[in-house]
Amino acid sequence: MHRKASFEITTTRRETLSVGDTPNHCLILTELEGVPIDYTPGVAGEFVSRRSVGFHDRIKGTGPMQGYAITNYQHGSVYSRFEGQRDGATKITSGTWKAYKGTGKLSNLKGTGNFTVKDGKAPGKFILDMEGEYEL
Repeated sequence: MHRKASFEITTTRRETLSVGDTPNHCLILTELEGVPIDYTPGVAGEFVSRRSVGFHDRIKGTGPMQGYAITNYQHGSVYSRFEGQRDGATKITSGTWKAYKGTGKLSNLKGTGNFTVKDGKAPGKFILDMEGEYEL
């Protein structure tokens, strides 16, 4: 089944360390929480919460990232892993996600897809657009 969703995600924690090998090279650890902007409830019911943690390796705002997300619904949760690339010029991150665990009504979930993250309306806020295929 094909699904799409959009979330507003907000940075709740961010740690940045300079690598020191070239100018503007840093490693960033982030924690974000999200709320749906465009979401249609599925078999697991209403949205409850979304949290992700990610690791970014950037030079002048460009570089790879990876991390994990947990999305909780009324009758189950989905755990996913994501990886992508941020373009410092456009400030857009794009990549792929894959569900690796589900609970409750999502216990047999298998899914993969794509995502993009772009700047939101305020500092520390971003728009996450996701789509993909899944089966239960």
